[in-house]
Amino acid sequence: MGLLNWFASLAPSAAEIRAEVWSLGVRHRGHALDGALQELAGRSVPPARAALLKACVQQLRRR
Repeated sequence: MGLLNWFASLAPSAAEIRAEVWSLGVRHRGHALDGALQELAGRSVPPARAALLKACVQQLRRR
């Protein structure tokens, strides 16, 4: 397995991103982007969760 394949396996899948965007919208009363940014600003965000939140922010900003 090459280094690029290893990094790609760490990235969240499209399904994980969709599910998290929906969950963020529920938790933050329809403001998924603001919620993701607030959660990213938290001090104790694990690296995997931070990667998922960043992917959500990227997707939400594209809309």
